[in-house]
Amino acid sequence: MADEGYFQPREETLPVDELRQLQAQRLREVISYVYANSPVQKRRFDETGIAPGDIKGLEDIAKLPFMDKDDFRKYYPLGLACVESQRIIEMHMSSGSTGIPVVMPYTPADIKQWGECTARCYSMAGAVAGDVAQITPSFGLFNGGFGFYHGARELGLFIIPTGAGNTARQIRLAQDFKTRILTGVVSYATRIIELLEEEGSSLPSLEIGIFGAETFSESMKKKIAAAFNIDKVFDIYGMTETGGVGTLGMDCPAHDGIHLWEDHYIVEILALNENKPVAEGEMGELVLTSLTREALPVIRFRTGDLTRIISRDKCGCGRTHVRIAPITGRVDDMLIVKGVNFFPRQVEHALMEIPGVKPHYQIIIEDNDGIKDVRINVEADESVTGYMVEKHLKEALGFSPKGDVFKPGELPRQAGKAQRVFYKNNNEA
Repeated sequence: MADEGYFQPREETLPVDELRQLQAQRLREVISYVYANSPVQKRRFDETGIAPGDIKGLEDIAKLPFMDKDDFRKYYPLGLACVESQRIIEMHMSSGSTGIPVVMPYTPADIKQWGECTARCYSMAGAVAGDVAQITPSFGLFNGGFGFYHGARELGLFIIPTGAGNTARQIRLAQDFKTRILTGVVSYATRIIELLEEEGSSLPSLEIGIFGAETFSESMKKKIAAAFNIDKVFDIYGMTETGGVGTLGMDCPAHDGIHLWEDHYIVEILALNENKPVAEGEMGELVLTSLTREALPVIRFRTGDLTRIISRDKCGCGRTHVRIAPITGRVDDMLIVKGVNFFPRQVEHALMEIPGVKPHYQIIIEDNDGIKDVRINVEADESVTGYMVEKHLKEALGFSPKGDVFKPGELPRQAGKAQRVFYKNNNEA
């Protein structure tokens, strides 16, 4: 694996002791910077009794107050920014259940950082300058399209900026321009595969698939790889609060965890609702601190994403940055039915293990006078029966869900990220 491409070889393979020294230095710098340039953060630190001089090493990070999505919404639109609006050249945002969006502003330095981090991901997947990269996420307030674009520009790829939708045209362009790299949200990859199967067509030049924005089970990854007839399918990671897709990292060709770029972010895995790290390898909530963002660095941001450390040792690919498990789910999306706790990703993993089951499914949580039940609807070939699905899910989840098997194409589709979980109140008139 050691010959896999690097975009920034030295930074990606820093000896661990040097990486920790760099993190400590950058932590001191970013805390001083935020304290001096964000009145909101200064007030938060003062209320906690923390001054920049108190942060001397990485172990002192536990002294700092947390941030979460509510902070972004409380100080919408730019109350958390560390720069004046005249220095901001771009912004992206994600919507939330409250209706108040999470906004991330960017300076030119932030765009450069974003592009370099995502270029590392492209290179890690085997991309080289001149490769044809097709970018299918939307180019708009959602950061996906622009994240892939900024990284592709840094690496010097031939960009086809299709954006979202018009799947027939996506396929035609990929065939005509010999797309080698396809990027997108996980569920849109399955839509392209679906149309290719209907047409009896293929993407013969495609070699690399980079997908993100949704939980991505190993079973789904294998299904997508088989359908596209490619070996390289990658799980790219990033979020609005860290600067967008690719800022955090991706899995390397070893596919043994997602590398997080530790020269740009400090990684903590904490017990839920506590300021206490879990034991190495145990599941917990991912907490991140931005070390190199300029417009709005997050400090101990509680992501709500659940994961665990796989290894801090040097990887077979040569990279020394920590590897975490693919995101299992979110703190707030765990489902409890009939006394069994599970996450949508576990359902997906189990479904994709059943031959003939397609990547489109629904998890419907039904409320019957306060008693919750679950219905799982799937699309599948004619050879798949409801009994087969129920039996496999019982083995995987520990209970038997209700549900139906639909023909391919019968379940509704959504633009953008797929909605997998639905709630139905059977008590309503």
